Parts: sequence; C-alpha cells; structure tokens
Amino acid sequence: MSAPLDPGRRSELVATLATVRGRLTDACAGVNRDPHTITLVAVTKGFPVSDIASVASLGITDIGENRDQEARAKIAELNASTWPMPELRWHFVGRLQTNKCRSVARYAHVVHSVDRVEVAAALAAGATRVQRHLDVFAQVSLDDDPTRGGVVAAELLRLAEHIAGQQSLRLLGVMAVAPLDADPAPAFERLATIAAQLRVEYPEAGAISAGMSADLETAVRYGATHVRVGSALLGRRTPTFG
Repeated sequence: MSAPLDPGRRSELVATLATVRGRLTDACAGVNRDPHTITLVAVTKGFPVSDIASVASLGITDIGENRDQEARAKIAELNASTWPMPELRWHFVGRLQTNKCRSVARYAHVVHSVDRVEVAAALAAGATRVQRHLDVFAQVSLDDDPTRGGVVAAELLRLAEHIAGQQSLRLLGVMAVAPLDADPAPAFERLATIAAQLRVEYPEAGAISAGMSADLETAVRYGATHVRVGSALLGRRTPTFG
C-alpha cells in the first residue's frame, strides 16, 4: 500500500501552482489570449511519484518526463499505488534516441522532441507495434547547438512530411527551447514565424510547445500553446527520484 501523501508538500504545490497559473493568466491578458487554451505540462524529472499524485489532485494531469527509464519506473509505481488518480497524459520532453523509441511509444501520449526522420520512423514503428497513436512535435533548433537537439529550420518541412506520412503519428506542431543566456524573445518570435510557415503546408499542426519556468511569459506572447514547467512548480529542492 502506498504511503499517504505529505500534506505539507501538497500545500507547497498549491502555492506554487497558484503562482504559475497567475503568471499564465497575466501573460495571456497582455496579448488578449485565453489561458484555458494553454496546456501546462508539469515536468517532474527527478521528483517522486507522490509529487505527480499531488499535482494531479490539483488538476494538472499533463505530466512531462525527460528520461525513459525514470518515466517507466514512475508509471509502474503509480499503477501499483492505492492513490486515487485521474487519468494522466504523459509527455516525453527530453532528447530522444532511436533505441528508446519503442519503449517511449508504449506509454507516451505526446512526444515533444522529434528532431530527426530516424526518430520519427522508430516512434511510428513502436506505436504501430502496440497499436497506439502518438501526438508529436517537431523540435526546431533555435541556436544550432547540436547537443540540445532540434532540426534546422530549412529541414523542418522534410521532417514534417515524414511525420505526417506515418499512420501512427499525428503532427501537432513545433517545439523549441530558447537559447541559453540570451533574451528568449527573438528566438520565440522566430519560432512563431516558423510555425506559421509550417501551418501553410499542414493546417492542423498549429500547436507550439515553448516556454519553461523562466521564460513562459515570453513564449505565451509569441503563441505557445504548451508550456513545460518544472522548477517554478516543483521548486528547487534536491530531486528525490533516481
């Protein structure tokens, strides 16, 4: 039987979630957007399943993980727990290698980090194997740093065509991470332009996954529909998982 949730920790999350939601509301008000059109993904890398259960109890059911092994372990632990849990929607937000695609395709509902044809093909094969369909974002590089992942803008349409051609995948739109130690506004403005160009060819691919704890307001200003928030929600406590 699972241990009871820590009421003190849940109170912390009530407060941080209120702050994040307030930031989103204010950001949306500044550009005349409806905050209900933005999906808040709680990135729980390194934090225990009790935190996932707590944020889910507060209405956040989109859960992001960066590492396949950790995600699988958490899902197994949650499935074995006795906590009352709403249905969760799992987002894989970390850089993805082809040898992990079959595993990720078994549990992920959304993959934010498809940046190569090989990754798209491996995900599609994995999803087909278990008779599932995955929503995916094409990750775009905004700083040309190969260690951070992302397809260069000139190759995006080729990648999008491959994703759209897979029966087990649905292209949602584009994802990007702002460059390190730089004003995110020019990068997210560029991403918005790239997203608009993609919609000309793929009108249904209108989503933009952009913005994290430090820059979510800027991402909202430039059209983000999904924000991936970790530390602003879960805090900077020492992670306790893994």
